[in-house]
Amino acid sequence: MHPVIVLLSALLPLTPSHAQDPFAWLYSRRGAVQTETAGGECPPECNCPPTFSIAMYCDARGLTAMPAIPSRIKYLYLQNNAITAIPDSALVNASNLVWLMMHYNQLTSGGISEKAFSTLERLERFYLQHNNLTSIPRNLPRTLRDLRINHNNIEKVTPSDLQGMDNLTILHLHDNAITDMGASLKSLTSLTLLDVSANKLTKVPEALPEQLHQLYLDSNSIASLPEGFLAAFTQLQYLRLAHNQLTDTGLPSNIFNVTGLVELDLSFNHLERIPLVSIALQHLYLQANHIKEFTLGSFCNVVGVTNFSKLETLRLEGNEISQEDIPSDSALCLRLASSIDV
Repeated sequence: MHPVIVLLSALLPLTPSHAQDPFAWLYSRRGAVQTETAGGECPPECNCPPTFSIAMYCDARGLTAMPAIPSRIKYLYLQNNAITAIPDSALVNASNLVWLMMHYNQLTSGGISEKAFSTLERLERFYLQHNNLTSIPRNLPRTLRDLRINHNNIEKVTPSDLQGMDNLTILHLHDNAITDMGASLKSLTSLTLLDVSANKLTKVPEALPEQLHQLYLDSNSIASLPEGFLAAFTQLQYLRLAHNQLTDTGLPSNIFNVTGLVELDLSFNHLERIPLVSIALQHLYLQANHIKEFTLGSFCNVVGVTNFSKLETLRLEGNEISQEDIPSDSALCLRLASSIDV
């Protein structure tokens, strides 16, 4: 009887069963082998790890063309290659893709077929930065949540480029050559982060999505802001307008006196006065302007216990004022500022 007991005990599992351990598939060699070739073999120029067989790593392999993609693949890494085109057939078998990383390649707009993305019904993240694109690719998947197409040669964005992309929350278009966006972003009803810095914009894009949380417009040629510019953005917390051509006359009265803003960057412009900001603002960057006077009223409507500024960071260096120009009673208003840089 004892040998039977020993034999049975040897057959008992030493780890929790797969039903109890949701991560068992990660270290189960048997499960990995069974799914490793599902939907096609991993191409020899890439790596599909047995422990994570839904990912395919083809980055920095010297590729000049798209490899064959097994249908099981959800995460495809093709960055840092020399791929120039995405033909119709390239992604036809890749309907399960969730991430597609193609940054740092040599893609051109003419090399991307209009039907290249027609089978991608689950794609959420698409990285195309640092390529040679002159326009946003046509017919992008409407499931996209994160699109990064910065550091290309895009000059214009039209409404049809992003039409129907209701799920898009992050859009990086910085470091292009965009001169006009029109109302191309109006339909992006889920967009929370928009970065169009380092372009050639001379005005703020029209009809920006109202739910924006972060808006980066720095390093353009914007000289003025429209009346009521921030009134509709009840969720906007971070606004960067550094390195533009803003002047005092280009700023409507009270434009920055909105309670939602946390950070405002107006550095490297042509302002001569400190604009009025909300007492709720926490970080204000005004360095490298032409400000000649420290106006305490710009931060506190009424100096007092219940109306002191929430500013923690105030940078004013590179202007035409010095430490001696800061009023002695500024500590009553700016009591949370650890330092004032002048």
